Amino acid sequence: MKNFGRALRLTLAHRWTLVASITSALLVAVLWGGNITAIYPCVEIVLKGKSPAEWAEDQIEYAEQTKAKFEVKRTEALAALEVASPEDEAQLQYNLQRAEDRIEAETKGAARYRQLLPYLRKYLPSEHFQTLIWILAAFLIGTFVKDLFLISSTVLVAWVSGSVGLKLRNDFYQQTLAMDVASLGKQSTGDLMNRFTDNIGSVTAGINNLLGRAIREPLKMLVCLVGAALVCWRLLLLTMIVAPLAGYLINRLAKSLKRANHRAMQEMSHVYTNLSEKLAGIRVVKAFTMERHESNRFSLTAQEYFRKSMKIVRRSSLISPLNEMMGAVMLSLGILAGAYLALYHETHLFGIRISDRRLTPGDLMLFFGFLAGVTDPARKLTSVFGQLQAAFAASDRVYEILDRESRISDPVNPKPVKRHDRDITLERVHFSYDTGSQILTDVNLKVPFGETVAIVGSNGCGKSTMLNLLSRFFDPTEGSVKLDGIDIREVRRTDLRRQIGLVTQETFLFDDTVFENIRYGAPDATREQVIEASKRAHAHKFIEGKLAHGYETVVGSGGSRLSGGQRQRIALARAILRDPPILILDEATSQIDLESEQLIHQALREFIHNRTTFIITHRTSTLALADRVVVMKQGRILDVGTHQELTARCEFYQRIHEIDFKQIA
Repeated sequence: MKNFGRALRLTLAHRWTLVASITSALLVAVLWGGNITAIYPCVEIVLKGKSPAEWAEDQIEYAEQTKAKFEVKRTEALAALEVASPEDEAQLQYNLQRAEDRIEAETKGAARYRQLLPYLRKYLPSEHFQTLIWILAAFLIGTFVKDLFLISSTVLVAWVSGSVGLKLRNDFYQQTLAMDVASLGKQSTGDLMNRFTDNIGSVTAGINNLLGRAIREPLKMLVCLVGAALVCWRLLLLTMIVAPLAGYLINRLAKSLKRANHRAMQEMSHVYTNLSEKLAGIRVVKAFTMERHESNRFSLTAQEYFRKSMKIVRRSSLISPLNEMMGAVMLSLGILAGAYLALYHETHLFGIRISDRRLTPGDLMLFFGFLAGVTDPARKLTSVFGQLQAAFAASDRVYEILDRESRISDPVNPKPVKRHDRDITLERVHFSYDTGSQILTDVNLKVPFGETVAIVGSNGCGKSTMLNLLSRFFDPTEGSVKLDGIDIREVRRTDLRRQIGLVTQETFLFDDTVFENIRYGAPDATREQVIEASKRAHAHKFIEGKLAHGYETVVGSGGSRLSGGQRQRIALARAILRDPPILILDEATSQIDLESEQLIHQALREFIHNRTTFIITHRTSTLALADRVVVMKQGRILDVGTHQELTARCEFYQRIHEIDFKQIA
């Protein structure tokens, strides 16, 4: 509920729209109750064949007659009190008080009708059928105006809730992009997608229902309850004695529903994760003929979600009967008590005063009409109730991500950093993940500007982790990484990463055109600059010659419509266009054909000039690009030197060189 309140506070940014929607809802409620009041004149005036003025005259006459009758009872009670025994005095005092109360009520009633009578004679029809026409005309006009305000309220609420949903999605997306790589690695894509789509959708629907029906329907109920109270407030209290019990049961049900919704949402995240993972690896699934196995696994996950969603349905199904039963009990109590008072012309029930004056059939019909007017909004609120519980649970899941702080953050007072032109230094760097396993231990390395460094070693020795520290995807557990003498934790991440170009083994391209994929790292680049970068990456020829629409060819999700070599050359063109002073190549040529590798090497020889380059490689051919080679083993730098130096003195390097980097000792 707390997190849903935070989402609800976002509506205050649209306070005037909110005020307009609530005002519309209030007018809908007032007109809803106003239409119900048409029951009274129909029963008391039209069906008795009277005009409004004649009805008022009858009410005055009845009030005077009743007043006179109770004045006689008052006189008799006073006389009896003078000679009454102590045992009878209490009852006589009670009778005297009842008589005086009734006299006072009838006097006020007659006065009200006398004030009303001139206006009824002047403005309303003098014939009962014409009166019916007037009543129906007022009813239809009231319904039409109510519907106009209902439309207004619905549209305004949808706009406010949609705006909140839009902001939540924008904030969620920005927060996801700002999360550190370690946190993103722990959070499955399916779970994030579920929170981004279904959960935010549930929050938006909850706000829509809360500002719409959850305000409008209770207001309609309130107007009807006020109307019933104006008819006979004591009788209304009698009919509502079951309300506290119903409120207690609904509150217990609400807590249970929220827990059930939360568990169902977690299960839906598993469904999303399963689906996204298997679709991404569909080739592996098909290659190993695991379709039936994966289908069975998905079926089990979907069945678990179905089981938990049915638990929600079962508990939600209790709400409507509970409301209906409460309404039936209220109406039954009202009918029993009201019928007794009307049939026996009584104002007291079990010695307790229920009404000041006699309740007429019109009073009772209007009272019951107002009670019935409460049931329709209550019925509509049953669906709102379940949706609000889902929104409460969903908001917890949404704000769980929004409140998560990235471990990698910008300094409060960042230092300015110019284009890299001096050196990159790793000083006594240690790094370990949350699991506690040590990945890097006491790494020291200094790379002057313009040098090309190849990093080699067995899988899992920390090569990629070391360069991830340079990009500040992670921070060292101990030690520091410095750019031109400045600790990179003291500069803004955007200032740091703008100086780095990255080409990885698993090249990722967006489902967009070739042109936009190349320009991704430099959004302001011109077409001529994009083409020039493509030429330098030896990609222009195949883009224009082999792709159907040249630079406007859509490459598909992840670049699936291109070969591995084509994807790598486009990725290299993207890095070249960015013109970074630091270039990181992480196994950039390990998964491509020989021809593509030769073209990329040719492009790199030209491009790495006058910039600092790090190359992680398992290929001997790539070492020709390097000025120095860094040999890593078990998270430590074992040796640093030229290829010739390491071949002569480093036994580990000799062994991995002998097997051409295809098998790591």
